[in-house]
Amino acid sequence: TEPDEARKQAMELGMRDAVGEIQAAIDYLKGQDVVNGRFGIVGFCMGGGLVLQTAVHSSDIHAAVPFYGSPLSAGEAAQVTAPILSFLGSRDGISASSYEAMHAALTEAGVANKFNLYDGAQHAFFNDTRASYDEAAALDAWQQTLDWFEMYL
Repeated sequence: TEPDEARKQAMELGMRDAVGEIQAAIDYLKGQDVVNGRFGIVGFCMGGGLVLQTAVHSSDIHAAVPFYGSPLSAGEAAQVTAPILSFLGSRDGISASSYEAMHAALTEAGVANKFNLYDGAQHAFFNDTRASYDEAAALDAWQQTLDWFEMYL
């Protein structure tokens, strides 16, 4: 799919439908011999928001890592059971305070969580095809992601 067509299709995809697709993939994987029964999920930008919404709506998620996705409300965060590791750049259009509030709500709900704010990093700091790429932040975030999954999966 061409990038413009992929963006168009992504914008047409409703959050509820997307979370349903992710749950369908998890349900399929549950029946596979190569899966240990513990599921982690990672996503970037819109995918980061999908990670968080899936963590709200699926008890099958055991670790979640959103990169600069739309943060959860306090009410949504109270429904999460999976440990959440979040990444955001200080120069992202998403406010750090909204992530801090989400993580405070996760803590209040007793959910293991960690929030990383990279000073000077922009939205999509992990995407090495964009001018916003921040190699130091991306490398650190990826290592933390691997460590998080190792710990919880």
